[in-house]
Amino acid sequence: MNRDTSTIRELIERQAARRPDAVFAMDDEGAQALTFEQLGAVCERVDTLLRAHGSQPGDTVSLVLPNGLMTLQLLLGALAGGWCVNPVNLLSQPTQMRYVLDHSDCKIVIVNAQWAPAVREMLATLDRTVALIVVEADAARLPGAEVRRDLKSQISEVAADSIALLMYTSGTTGVPKGVMLSQRNLVANALAISAEHQLDASDRVLAVLPLYHINAFAVTMLAPLAHGGSLVMPTKFSVARFWDQAYLGNCTWINVVPTMISYLLEAEVPAPKQTERIRFCRSASAALAPDHLRAFEQKFGIGIIETMGLTETVAPAFSNPLEAARRKVGAVGLASGCEARVIDADQVPVADGATGEIAIRGPNVMRGYYKNDAATRDAFTHNGWLRTGDLGMRDSDGFFFVTGRIKELIIKGGENIAPREIDEALLRHPAVLDAAAVGIPDRHYGQEIMVCVVLRPRHQATEAALREFCVEHLGRFKTPKVIRFVNELPRGPSGKVQRLKLLEQNA
Repeated sequence: MNRDTSTIRELIERQAARRPDAVFAMDDEGAQALTFEQLGAVCERVDTLLRAHGSQPGDTVSLVLPNGLMTLQLLLGALAGGWCVNPVNLLSQPTQMRYVLDHSDCKIVIVNAQWAPAVREMLATLDRTVALIVVEADAARLPGAEVRRDLKSQISEVAADSIALLMYTSGTTGVPKGVMLSQRNLVANALAISAEHQLDASDRVLAVLPLYHINAFAVTMLAPLAHGGSLVMPTKFSVARFWDQAYLGNCTWINVVPTMISYLLEAEVPAPKQTERIRFCRSASAALAPDHLRAFEQKFGIGIIETMGLTETVAPAFSNPLEAARRKVGAVGLASGCEARVIDADQVPVADGATGEIAIRGPNVMRGYYKNDAATRDAFTHNGWLRTGDLGMRDSDGFFFVTGRIKELIIKGGENIAPREIDEALLRHPAVLDAAAVGIPDRHYGQEIMVCVVLRPRHQATEAALREFCVEHLGRFKTPKVIRFVNELPRGPSGKVQRLKLLEQNA
């Protein structure tokens, strides 16, 4: 693929010209499939649909839809026509969803029948008129989407620097922020992902992450457009059906988050034939505990490539190498498709091995936050590097390691403690399925450590036993003062633990 390509429409047109009859996407039952040529025709149909509802290229279109071929077509069709798409997180609280629909200035909202009543009520409270389009969530393709070969003449030219995606962050420390990503940003990372994992037209990914999550949007939807590969899209993640879906869909790689790995480790080992085609498992969006990585590789015989990125960088900005011998357990990898460095509080680069804030610069970095100039200024250094808010270090080989979030750092008695260190120690206990540490106020130390623990099914552990385990593995100073047993940890759409919500839940 030519790296001069700079719009989603160009990616679609090139694949439609080169491999028109090749399958781009299919459902997990194999009953519905979409070829590259059909995708090209869909783009024209979506263009017509949006214009018919009074919208023009450049407008924002919000989608309140679960995964499915219909959602995929609407997203890509709108992108190809020059609209800005706003996939809305279905896990949002109603007040948060209404905020996004209001703040985004969307002209159209596309929903399925399940979400239509709630969204219609939200739109009725806005100060502007917004068109509502209700679609069939399980439809194979848009009505009347006949195959055409003159896509280019039907759709307006799209500027590479136009805003293509408005995706809102989870808003764990306030109202959500709308991340503005351009056509060029999206294409740059689609090409980078394909190159990083050496993907080609023979590769097919199992796409179980929701498309309102930047990882799924970029990695499982856009990257196959860059290398001519394909995807199998179930409506949602299922532990019981996961390996069957990968096998029956002829998948060659899988893309998951650490929470999914944790649940898969609890499941039965699949038959050898179900995993023999899978070249690698890609883990992203949140830190993967080294013990879970090793356990997964041993149990399933599939190597894990750990990666990391942000909504602000169109998902991955770091990746471990494809070659297993070069990967480093516990590292998020090398900079991928961009530049990265570690800086101190004065925004000066620090030496390898020193801890600081990770900063990123490259073609995948966002344009800024929508209608929030102050947050945009705060997000960048004086010389244009994106401040990730992640604490970490780079080793002498150029691998980056993340130790926590700056805002989540626990400072006990003047000592900095990374919550992840506490998490990973507890995850080594045989009864612990999940754990997350957070700082709580303490009149002597300033902050003490609280940890919330999810136990494995049919396992038991007392607070005293876990505290003793922590003393052995962390030392007395880093042993949590408070241990709470919970049924689950609060997580955002990317799978990251929302640690600050732990404080709210345990106040």
